[in-house]
Amino acid sequence: MTLLALAIAPVFIIIFYIFIKDKYEKEPKRLLVYNFLLGAIVSIMITTLLYIIIDIPLRLKNHDSVFEQFIKAFFVVGLSEEFSKYIIIRYYSQPHEEYNEPFDGIVYAVMVSMGFAATENVMYVLQGGMEVAIIRAFTAVPAHATFAILMGYFMGKAKFSKNRVFLNLTGLFFAVLFHGAYDFFLFIDFIPGIWIGAFISLFIGIVFARKAIRKHQFNSHFNIQGEQGNKEL
Repeated sequence: MTLLALAIAPVFIIIFYIFIKDKYEKEPKRLLVYNFLLGAIVSIMITTLLYIIIDIPLRLKNHDSVFEQFIKAFFVVGLSEEFSKYIIIRYYSQPHEEYNEPFDGIVYAVMVSMGFAATENVMYVLQGGMEVAIIRAFTAVPAHATFAILMGYFMGKAKFSKNRVFLNLTGLFFAVLFHGAYDFFLFIDFIPGIWIGAFISLFIGIVFARKAIRKHQFNSHFNIQGEQGNKEL
């Protein structure tokens, strides 16, 4: 039970953080739970299927090949995992009437992603124990949230734009880009010290994610002060 609690705790800390950041018009808790469960179950199933479809034909067996690890990081892992979340956000969350301001893109993307992260983290922690739980609480789980915020920022803009397809795919692109970069530097650990690149890429992603949150907060349809500021400008 202790390991299970440690695996889930960082997920719910991040969910609470995003819930607090949604200042002006909270989303229905029922809908948040649905998105979380879709991420925890359906997104994992889609990812597993995509792993099989993409990984088997590529036959990436050389763990000491930088090129093969690049393909694995960006196209097998990054693309599969982020696309599985994207599908749920695009076709379940985004069309919903409660998705009524740009910040909602971040909220629902994080909920789906944290559902995915919860299932993934439980599996890793139950296998690896306390040390894995502590390490992933400060790395993998925040990384999933960061990728989700970047995706959600653009998908939040997309619903209220004529360039919906472009913005949605831009969100997917940046999530895959940062996810792939993070994993790539960890996968090529046979190069001494290269793993630091993963934390540099994650730090950059967090900086952008924080800016994305602030921008959507300011531009919220329900932020009267922000609207007045825009009119004055």
